[in-house]
Amino acid sequence: MSKLIPVGRTYNQNHVPRKYTPGKRRLSIYWTWSYPWESNRDVTEMDNRFSTMTEVRRTAWPNYETPEWLAAQFLQGIAGTLELFHRSTIAFQELAGEATGHPVAVYQRIDQAGYKLTIDERILADTDTLLVFGLDHLVSEQDAEQAEVEAIKEWLKREDTCLLLAPHHDVGFTKDMKQRQLEYTHHGDPLVPRQQRFSQYTRSLMKALEVPVINQYGLRPALVPGTQEIAPLTTYRDLDELGLFKDVPTLNFHPHLPHYALTTEDKKAAVLLARQPVDLARPHPFTEAGNKELNAFIWMPPSNKRAGNIVLVDSTNFTTLFGGTDSLKQLWRNLATM
Repeated sequence: MSKLIPVGRTYNQNHVPRKYTPGKRRLSIYWTWSYPWESNRDVTEMDNRFSTMTEVRRTAWPNYETPEWLAAQFLQGIAGTLELFHRSTIAFQELAGEATGHPVAVYQRIDQAGYKLTIDERILADTDTLLVFGLDHLVSEQDAEQAEVEAIKEWLKREDTCLLLAPHHDVGFTKDMKQRQLEYTHHGDPLVPRQQRFSQYTRSLMKALEVPVINQYGLRPALVPGTQEIAPLTTYRDLDELGLFKDVPTLNFHPHLPHYALTTEDKKAAVLLARQPVDLARPHPFTEAGNKELNAFIWMPPSNKRAGNIVLVDSTNFTTLFGGTDSLKQLWRNLATM
């Protein structure tokens, strides 16, 4: 009997194209950041940067005090935190790979080695579902180039494509310091600065593709009373033609989720599929305005100009940094096999 040999990890190599297989989707992740820009940020800056791994260790102590997370084996600066994000999507990649028979390709706009990869045929040719994870800070000034927009528009003319856009939170967008502090005490995450604005690249892409959504705030989900379990979603299953929320009662508990505000009244152009109840015990301008739930998942069906689907959901729902549930894994499976 032959022995199954575990696969080794590769790094800094060209992608091997995946052959089309009927009924088996090929998924690709695109991190919108410039890894060097983010990791080289001045750590004395108060706002608009990721935490260092040392800050993560201090805040989450003693969760990262085992040898594999210490300086001899793991990056301790901002780069370490970026690597945490990479590692946190491995469970999703494994599940999607098992469900489709294809490995999930992972790209970065500018990677650790300084190579820039814009979205073009190198990514799109062997991709059926493209997940755009919008974790670039606004101040890094990452914008979608016109050639990228045209390439994506052309790709979306292909039947059965799906563009998943995941603009992240926009915390402390105001100059009002009192409101920034109110937002901070609402989400309660000491690793998030008073201002942390994400997703310039994804916003520019949404504008070019006429996606009527803007990512707002960073809102803390409500819990089931008396438990530490996230409150169930409000879902509109009668509108869920793709079956994305089949057997999916909840998403993950991330303390600062974006609200996907719709900028159109055309309910056929952008279909709200799920809302997440917000923690009303912690004051926030969003809830003080009378809102009780954030828009968590939006679907844009194919249109005359577009054969493919566009969906919007936060990227943290594809990571294990903030916990994972069977419900979340079911969402991954539904997306991979839609």
